[in-house]
Amino acid sequence: MADIVAVYGSPRRRGNTACLLKAAVAGARDAGSEVEEIVLRDLKMSPCLEIYGCKKAGRCVIEDDFQRVSEHLLEARGLMLASPVFFYTVSAHTKILMDRCQSLWVKKYWIDQNLPGQKPRKRKGMYIGVGATGGKKLFDGILLTVRYFFDVLDMSLDQKLLYRGLDFEGDVQKHPEYLAQARAAGKEFAESLREPDLP
Repeated sequence: MADIVAVYGSPRRRGNTACLLKAAVAGARDAGSEVEEIVLRDLKMSPCLEIYGCKKAGRCVIEDDFQRVSEHLLEARGLMLASPVFFYTVSAHTKILMDRCQSLWVKKYWIDQNLPGQKPRKRKGMYIGVGATGGKKLFDGILLTVRYFFDVLDMSLDQKLLYRGLDFEGDVQKHPEYLAQARAAGKEFAESLREPDLP
């Protein structure tokens, strides 16, 4: 089992978002963590079809790559999620993953009947967001979505790295300080996962 799962949500393999997440992954590995990297664009994953087959056991009944990804998400102590901004929310690839986790929401809140805030969040999440514009509210909608997504996984949004003004592939290379920041954040994130759980 990997300590951390890193989810690449960009449709570009070598885009700004991917480069920043790779830097964070390198930082986590510098700290000695094992990281499982998942590139969503490479997977065969249907959108949620809202057929509620998950009501029986809290498991999505659509058989595709989501089953493997969800196992990794549930086993890891930490999740690094990276997505560019598309119409003030995450990419389509990322949103499909989030929507398929509705099955985990059903298990947590309908089947297991947990109450919101009842279950302690001992696991942690990091979000890396990249947007082309400099809008003040560029990440407001995404951060709300990410927090609810992490909640389903019993994770807190522990770190967020938000970058504006990056659009075309290679733009981030003009800002080596961003890549250095992401690497340092990845190392810090990995180290925080080794801290003893609070009572």
